[in-house]
Amino acid sequence: MAAMEPRIQYAQTKDGVSIAYWKMGSGPPTIHLPPMIWGHLQLELAHPEWRTWHDALAERLTVVRFDVPGTGLSDRDVADFSLSRLAEYVDAVADHLQLDRFALLAPIDTGPLGITYAVERSERVSHLVLYCTYAATSTTGKGSGSFKGARRLLEENWEIYARTSTSVAFGWTSQEAAWWADFMQESVTHENYLQFFNSRRDWDATALLAKVTVPTQVVQRRQVEVPNVAVARELAAKIPNAQLAVVEGRVTTPFTGDMQSLAATHCDFITQGAAEPSDDPSATLSPFRTVLFTDVEGSTALTQRLGDVKARDLLREHERITREQLRAHGGAEVKTMGDGFMASFGSATQALECAIALQRAFAGGVGAPLAAPGEGDAPSPGASPIRIRIGLNAGEPVAEDEDLFGTAVILAARIAAKADGGEIFVSNVIRELVAGKEFLFSDLGDTELRGFEDPVRLYEVRWRE
Repeated sequence: MAAMEPRIQYAQTKDGVSIAYWKMGSGPPTIHLPPMIWGHLQLELAHPEWRTWHDALAERLTVVRFDVPGTGLSDRDVADFSLSRLAEYVDAVADHLQLDRFALLAPIDTGPLGITYAVERSERVSHLVLYCTYAATSTTGKGSGSFKGARRLLEENWEIYARTSTSVAFGWTSQEAAWWADFMQESVTHENYLQFFNSRRDWDATALLAKVTVPTQVVQRRQVEVPNVAVARELAAKIPNAQLAVVEGRVTTPFTGDMQSLAATHCDFITQGAAEPSDDPSATLSPFRTVLFTDVEGSTALTQRLGDVKARDLLREHERITREQLRAHGGAEVKTMGDGFMASFGSATQALECAIALQRAFAGGVGAPLAAPGEGDAPSPGASPIRIRIGLNAGEPVAEDEDLFGTAVILAARIAAKADGGEIFVSNVIRELVAGKEFLFSDLGDTELRGFEDPVRLYEVRWRE
């Protein structure tokens, strides 16, 4: 059944500025900031892919979208795009809808606004999601030396600027770029866009990153060049306890590419802890998870060869890199066992990408300077003395006391134990979950695993380029 068309309604600021908005869906309230600040609610709903994106979010969230005054269907007679004024517009919509607390989804150009609002109104924000965005315009190149040339074109010819900027920004076909250029010119006047253009250049919420206290998720599409993965990693590193999820995709607009997976990434994060607690104390099953085990091959021999101090330094570097890759791929560390990790993921794809990234990191020379020279079994120059085995399985583990238990977990551990250093072994469940994702597998056949009566079909992930 087709989703109902949301009604466009109006809220007002304390000084009487009208703000167009719509609301649809059910679940935790979430204000979805306009991706480019300027926008047009009616035209967005008429765009098939854009509408599908909103519907995907609305299956699990109560989504609220509004047009910033000066654009779209809101009052056009104002054009104040300062971060403080934009935050007041969020307040006005939330107050009108009587939202005491809500999640804030800040995509593309709205990162500085989302960060500012989450710090200055932390009592109102339940979750902050930063998607393909930044803290300061200067980090994206939008505030660089190209600013003067872009502004000159904007001042001289609004239509040519619109068509040029959308073609460069989205890299789409001429027809799609033309739609975006028309959308821009329908959404905002030349004068108001010039005001936005000048204001955006000064946006900088970098100093506020360390002050963000609300649960934060940083999501970045891997192949997007502006802003790129490095910008996302810096955001996640500077925001306390932020989660970083790197997903596939080449275009910033969320409704292109694998939008369903992206919507699920946002919804999973925002709905964490939103369900009512069960009255049944035995109801401890977690959601379906992918479980990953790592283990350092020959850790005892490594200690004997390098000595306690150097071996511990090497393992500490191993721990740092493993945790870094878990953060980068949306993994949650369940526990560490001295020379290995147990982690869980909501996505089998992200878990496999993390496993591959780990093997490539250790194959690339991690800790090589610590290797003892001159020994017959010492690694070759540039190679890492650390080799890890990795095993993955998926299922519904039992969650208890911040740990995971059950058959799905035991099987993942047994699979890891079958691998050698530098290898990634997975169950058939994992292979089926990532079908069509361009991973390469070698069939290892049915394998006897300790504690399991029947043989288990295993596959090796071919990760070397």
